[in-house]
Amino acid sequence: MRETSTTSTMANGTMKGADGRGGGAAPSSLGATVGRFSREMTDGLIGHETLVEALMIGLLAGGHLLVEGPPGLAKTRAVKRLASGLDVGFSRIQCTPDLMPADLTGTQVFRPENNTFEFKEGPLFHSLVLVDEVNRAPPKVQSALLEAMGEGQVTAGGTTHPLPRPFMVVATQNSIEHEGTFPLPEAQLDRFMMHVLVGFPGAEAERAIIDLVESERGGQGPTLSHSLDPKGIVAAQAEVSSVHLSPALKDYIVRLVIATREGEVAPEIRAAIEHPVSPRGSLSLAVASKARAYLHGRDYALPEDVAALAPDILSHRLVPTWRAVADGETARGLVLRLLDIVAPL
Repeated sequence: MRETSTTSTMANGTMKGADGRGGGAAPSSLGATVGRFSREMTDGLIGHETLVEALMIGLLAGGHLLVEGPPGLAKTRAVKRLASGLDVGFSRIQCTPDLMPADLTGTQVFRPENNTFEFKEGPLFHSLVLVDEVNRAPPKVQSALLEAMGEGQVTAGGTTHPLPRPFMVVATQNSIEHEGTFPLPEAQLDRFMMHVLVGFPGAEAERAIIDLVESERGGQGPTLSHSLDPKGIVAAQAEVSSVHLSPALKDYIVRLVIATREGEVAPEIRAAIEHPVSPRGSLSLAVASKARAYLHGRDYALPEDVAALAPDILSHRLVPTWRAVADGETARGLVLRLLDIVAPL
């Protein structure tokens, strides 16, 4: 996917072309591998280019994703395809109302031969963790994810155990079924870097999906020829951190977030917000913009990166007022309106 922005001049004076590459440094060999891996991911997930990009951004930025949509839209398939191309530990947790925190974190097991207790690691001790239908898990289980997602560690029996690096949680959520579910609290939502909404495919894409499934059943489906191991992922994350984020772009991010707290720029939107975006939103938007630039083969971020990611990164971090909800407003809609008001430069 190519950028469609007009030519711009970066802080170092280098001219950047409309495709986001002119005058910039060529992508590293690792960056090229990541790009090919992302394209191969898309080949097996027709109509889900946005979801694939979000998964790759989460992986490169070291963030966690909440993927929401009706059943049957390949949410789980997407994460499993990602796992198949990563040479890292993968676990899937199917959430149910009777799940216990120890089912995720692990528990102390008594060893009679030694007369001692030994910690048995739970499924969280993998680099990629799929938490399926997270809103079916009771609040205690949801809160057990907080430390793991926020601190990269698990505390059990008074002992803290570090989780592997890299570590990424992808949680899915059913958007049409609410009976027997437990809505995620705001503190839990804020731990997710991105909240991605998955919609139904169009007719052309759905026809292609039928062909894809038929080919896979015949053993001829698209495969992932490139893989990433833990060292490669960590190295790619280090390269992402060195992507240039200009002072003007940082100011753009800050102005977007501050507009959810103060009413000078967009008073009508601010009046519709009960709880504004926290600083974690600014940090997430900054690092995710770098990751998107890296994924597109650039060593610098653009305003288009910020605008493309803002709805998925900011909307679940703000809460509309009850009056705004009654008027049909949504958090995502408010962010989209904000993007129309706050200019990049």
